[in-house]
Amino acid sequence: MKTLNLNTSKIVKQIGLFVGLILVAILVIAMTKNEEKTEATETIVQAMPVEVAFPVFEKITEWDEYTGRFEASNRVEVKARVSGYIESVSFKDGQSVNKGDVLFTIDQRPFKIALSQARAGYGQALAQLTIAQDNFDRVKSLRESGAVSVEEYDSRKQALAGAKASLQLAQASVDNAKLNLEFTKVKAPISGRVSRDMVNEGNLIDGGSSSSTLLTTIVATSPIHFYFKGSESDYLKYSRLAQSGERASSRSTANPVMLKLQDEDDYTHKAVMDFVDNEIDRSTGTIEGRATLDNKDGLIEPGMFGKARLLGSAEHEAIMIPEEIIGTNQSVRFVYVLRDDNTVTTKNVELGPLHTNGLRIIRKGLNPEDKLITNNIQKIRPGVVVSPVETSLTNNDALALNAVE
Repeated sequence: MKTLNLNTSKIVKQIGLFVGLILVAILVIAMTKNEEKTEATETIVQAMPVEVAFPVFEKITEWDEYTGRFEASNRVEVKARVSGYIESVSFKDGQSVNKGDVLFTIDQRPFKIALSQARAGYGQALAQLTIAQDNFDRVKSLRESGAVSVEEYDSRKQALAGAKASLQLAQASVDNAKLNLEFTKVKAPISGRVSRDMVNEGNLIDGGSSSSTLLTTIVATSPIHFYFKGSESDYLKYSRLAQSGERASSRSTANPVMLKLQDEDDYTHKAVMDFVDNEIDRSTGTIEGRATLDNKDGLIEPGMFGKARLLGSAEHEAIMIPEEIIGTNQSVRFVYVLRDDNTVTTKNVELGPLHTNGLRIIRKGLNPEDKLITNNIQKIRPGVVVSPVETSLTNNDALALNAVE
């Protein structure tokens, strides 16, 4: 029995050791599976699905933007040429008037009297001329026979010349009186929209001088002008383009200009350049330009604020991307680009202006073959492995939504 007990104890120990080895093996297998599961989970997290697209690469023409104000193509301060009392006002405040329409009438009675006086003076001068002519004719025939002295002949000849001059002076007085009488009707010098009457009926006004009473103003708004100012560097850029033949000078060519108003999102109003100033303003370092716009519907009024797009380059190839996928690191701008091994990297870019299609022009930093990451921008970092899905940059609205997801 003792020997049996020893063998039994040995067997129990061996069984316990075997069970322990099995448990250790099971534990190792379980830990290995957990590690594999963790690695697989990490791999899934790193392989985030992202959309990638090539940048837009095509020929474009760039447009420069400026702000400015609209001004009337013609503006006149209406003043009388003669003094007197306002007898009547013949327009309604703010109405449209045509050139030649009577706006104000000044009391004509004093001017009619002056015209009558001038005509009477003309009659007297004409009578004096008739007498002088008759006297001269008499001595002229007698001179040939020697019956009149040279002194008498010269005297009557001079009297005739004086009478003719007096008649001319009288005629000028009549013409001046007629003109003053005509000036009692103050007419619109241009077609346009009239302001309110600054002087009402019954008031005495001054006329015919630089300090004459202002009666009203008229502005012509069709066409209408848009004035804006560009910097010296802008002027130099346009001059260089003109010299190289890439873009015609706005001084000699009606380059296209697109305008928009304060409440508009798109540049829908078509205008043309028709003036560039002749010098740079020393105090501001800017030069003034002007565009002319047909304003047949009268929508635009002088003094309104607007924005303009001016042709800023010749046609050239450019890389363009949505502004929503551009990141910022202090003063550095960058985009996320996909490598060949599906890892994320960044490229620093130099930005140009926004193009009319809504995309940002890239001056430097990108190639047409670069694959841009266009969504999940906030969730990725350089070096992360991603799962790319190719898309296109033609749908800008979708990109704007996806970029912040």
